[in-house]
Amino acid sequence: MPRLRSLAQHRSILYRWSLPLGLLALALHLPAQQIPQPVLPAAQLPNSPGSQLPATITGTVADRDNATIAAARITLIRQNSAPPEVHSTTSAADGTFTFTNLTPGTFQLTILANGFAPQQTIVTLHPGESFSLPQLALAASSSIEVQAISQHEEAEQQIHAEEQQRVLGFIPNFYVSYASRPVPLAPRQKFELAWHNLYDPTTFIFTGVIAGIEQSQNIYNGYGSGASGYAKRYAASYGDFLTATLIGNAILPSLLKQDPRYFYKGTGSTRSRIGYALANAVICKGDNGRWQANYSGILGSLASGGISNLYYPAADRQGFSLTIENTLLSIGASGVSNLFQEFLVRRLTPHLPPPAPAKP
Repeated sequence: MPRLRSLAQHRSILYRWSLPLGLLALALHLPAQQIPQPVLPAAQLPNSPGSQLPATITGTVADRDNATIAAARITLIRQNSAPPEVHSTTSAADGTFTFTNLTPGTFQLTILANGFAPQQTIVTLHPGESFSLPQLALAASSSIEVQAISQHEEAEQQIHAEEQQRVLGFIPNFYVSYASRPVPLAPRQKFELAWHNLYDPTTFIFTGVIAGIEQSQNIYNGYGSGASGYAKRYAASYGDFLTATLIGNAILPSLLKQDPRYFYKGTGSTRSRIGYALANAVICKGDNGRWQANYSGILGSLASGGISNLYYPAADRQGFSLTIENTLLSIGASGVSNLFQEFLVRRLTPHLPPPAPAKP
């Protein structure tokens, strides 16, 4: 029987649309802004622990128009303390706040409020002192975000969304990004996406169906028949998908700094979208955001074909020329897959965000 090795070799490509088809950090360098304070006596703090009477700080947060600010976040950090001594509270409806039972010493006081520039000051407390801060007037700011998300965390969020994408609600479609502003993946995230694809239950089900079809048509007859023959066909089918996914979508993209995903275009003329989809069979986006030759996908297909010679029957193993032929066919299959992604798959995938509006 003529060998149908090319179909198995391209299974990983066809799966692209069939099978696979925060920590929040403060990114603020705050300039220390000294708030005028009353002149305090430069007395030495008593050395006896029994003389360290607790101190209190009170204050009011307002804007430059003297309108009080509620729910502002006030944080006190005691300087030169080990372990760090940190106190925090929020301003009341009238903008007031209070810290009690504080150990005397020097503190850094930080105020954060939505829509306002952060503010810092240094406060020195003496034993038993009730220190009242002057009214803290915050300057309005629309350009400073109190909480910023890192690129790594944003990529994690996008991966999580991609791992929920399923055509018709059950067929994995993890390697397509519909994000309006996709960010590059770190190497660990590329492996995370690959493993999630490899161990999805639907992958094992479809692999079993393909192995059953091969057995019913006696493809790779060197494997024999019965349960043993089916198991060998199943292992070989999954092996093709495993090596193609790991090498072409994780290992090489990490080494070559390339992104293995298809980035949905969704806008422009039909002709431009067709050209975009077909071009993505041989180009990909680098981690630097630039388009480049898809070395990861092409070399991954070659490597996967070579490795398959280790486990396919001797009569069905391919030489170098057939490996090249299958790689070229896989490029064509990838182009067809991309056309489906660009014009059909999105409509069949529920719970996706609406497409971004076209730019004027």
